[in-house]
Amino acid sequence: MQRSTMATAYEYTREGWPIATCLHGFKTVLPDGTPLHDAPAEVWDDMFEQIEEVGFTLAELADSHVRPADLTPARRDEFLSIAKAHGVRIPSVHLQRQSVIWPGREETNLAYAHRTIDAAAEWGMDVFSTGLHQPFNEAQRKALWFWTAQGPKDPDDPEVWKAAVTRLRELGRHAADVGLQMSLEMYEDTYVGTADSAVRLIEDIGLDNVGINPDIANLIRLHRPIEDWREMFAKTLPYTNYWHVKNYTRDESADASWATSVPTSMELGLINYRQVVRDAINEVGFRGIFLMEQYGGDSLGVCATNAQYLRTLIPRNIKEQQS
Repeated sequence: MQRSTMATAYEYTREGWPIATCLHGFKTVLPDGTPLHDAPAEVWDDMFEQIEEVGFTLAELADSHVRPADLTPARRDEFLSIAKAHGVRIPSVHLQRQSVIWPGREETNLAYAHRTIDAAAEWGMDVFSTGLHQPFNEAQRKALWFWTAQGPKDPDDPEVWKAAVTRLRELGRHAADVGLQMSLEMYEDTYVGTADSAVRLIEDIGLDNVGINPDIANLIRLHRPIEDWREMFAKTLPYTNYWHVKNYTRDESADASWATSVPTSMELGLINYRQVVRDAINEVGFRGIFLMEQYGGDSLGVCATNAQYLRTLIPRNIKEQQS
């Protein structure tokens, strides 16, 4: 399937390729209990000043931090004005842990996703990113690293699969109508949790503007047997239209009785991004935004270092996309 292109005319060169940062490094709740969503302007200003200082001009807005669909027009304009003052644009929103097949929340989450798509279009974004992962359970909230505890699982149920396809197709059509790409993030134990399942889901949805966010690092960090990262990328990159990138070290026993992982830089982890980025751009024809992610430590600082490294991986001689 041919993925449709971004509405914004980005310069897909080594120097101009769009590379955005996540907001993981910023607290979602202030010390006085105020959500970042409702924070005063000076808090938002400090956030964007830090983003500017490490060199980013693009930042993804996750709804864990600020919900575009729930800001008043005045606060939206204030948020965007502050970002612009620091030379930062918001190209994408990532709606997370609001699955449209979450039992008991299906219609509520579907309606919220539609409102978020409308807000993303009003904000002038390019990408509506989401997935099928659900909120953390108690074990995940207590764990040092949430991925070391078992989270919710999408059921092996043809009717639930069909419902996922139907609702995601509905969202994809809405996104297309307002000029947005829609991307589904790979995440364990969901219908986007393996390469084969993710590809099947995209093909069943059947819309050119709906693609995969191949966040394979979400899977290599699991303390259990995993698919080979090379094979996962080979299967998913032809469907990729937006890309969260991060990396983890990984060690495992030969008999698969144990595995462990720790966040690290893109350069040092298990995934060889030098190989996969060049293949994605020149062999597969990926043309989309890279989104830098990092858990633990100075998240923003590592994202900035990773962005500098990533830019060196983008080929200087980029092959023309085949029509």
